[in-house]
Amino acid sequence: MERAQFIKAATSALEHIEDGLVNLEHETLDVDLAGDVLTLEFADGTQFVINAHSAAGQVWMAANRSAWHFDYQEDSETWVAAKTDDELMATVSKAVGEKLGIDVAL
Repeated sequence: MERAQFIKAATSALEHIEDGLVNLEHETLDVDLAGDVLTLEFADGTQFVINAHSAAGQVWMAANRSAWHFDYQEDSETWVAAKTDDELMATVSKAVGEKLGIDVAL
């Protein structure tokens, strides 16, 4: 994938996650998108970090002592982790939902 295409797809994904979670922002969650790094900080100090890693051409996520490297799938316009087949939006929804004890859909 060309760099410009990667940046466009990764930026879109990060903004989609931010938009989907910003309505959950209150005392238990802070959502902060700064450049190509999206940080989700919970009331207990736990942080989930999702970032566009342009050198690898991947979106990386670290949450709950786990890490994923998502590759862009052009045919489905999704980000999928090759090792686990986890999809980015579903993974974020599940991790955040479990942390907050609610259903989250992105």
